[in-house]
Amino acid sequence: MSDSFHIRPARTSDVSAIKKLVAPLADQRILMAKETVAYYESLQEFRIAESSEGEVIGCGALHVMWEDLAEVRTLAASEDWRGRGVGHVLVESLLDEARSLGVARVFCLTFEVDFFKRHGFEVMADQSAVDPEVYSELLRSHDEGVAEFLDLARVKPNTLGNTRMIRFL
Repeated sequence: MSDSFHIRPARTSDVSAIKKLVAPLADQRILMAKETVAYYESLQEFRIAESSEGEVIGCGALHVMWEDLAEVRTLAASEDWRGRGVGHVLVESLLDEARSLGVARVFCLTFEVDFFKRHGFEVMADQSAVDPEVYSELLRSHDEGVAEFLDLARVKPNTLGNTRMIRFL
């Protein structure tokens, strides 16, 4: 198998592959599985790592939460490709996208603290990443990822053990 791959925007035909990448990680409670419709609704946020043979080998999404804040979501690589730079290239691609959108801070909720530290993320000591006015606006969001970021009680079973990290661009 070649180590050659590239990153591209996701297409509707990638949703089943994204679900396959997420499924084993969701079973291990590392990632949250979503309904199929949620993947289609957020498809524009996704980047795909594709092997030179055309296989979807990784995915990641950048979700804008506020004027200067976005989240890296659903970062996954196929088991056969882990440790071969797929996650690294996906994260860098998502950070480039954040910069191009004018985002100043990128957040993640992760078990992979060391991986994200290598990409310049720092563990958040508290939720001071957003001021009280923005916090109250974000409370109006129906997005589960925003609820996780805000550490709301209704998502506690999904977030126990995860670490909130942030990177300033």
